[in-house]
Amino acid sequence: TTPIQTGTLLLKAFLVFLMLAVVVSLFSGHFFLIKDGGKTHRVVHSLAVRVALSILLLAVILIALWQGALTLNPTP
Repeated sequence: TTPIQTGTLLLKAFLVFLMLAVVVSLFSGHFFLIKDGGKTHRVVHSLAVRVALSILLLAVILIALWQGALTLNPTP
């Protein structure tokens, strides 16, 4: 494989990792809400982590598009 393909593959793997981390944070917040009944700050902390991960994911996607590492599919 060429270095460009390897870089794109690593970028896509990192994006998948971030997406999975957002989903894990979502379910951990759900678990904390059910277990604690919303009486502790763990749900709020989970929400903050999920928002931060989502912002990071969006920023990485936008930077990768801007740099040309990712391209949009021109045909539907």
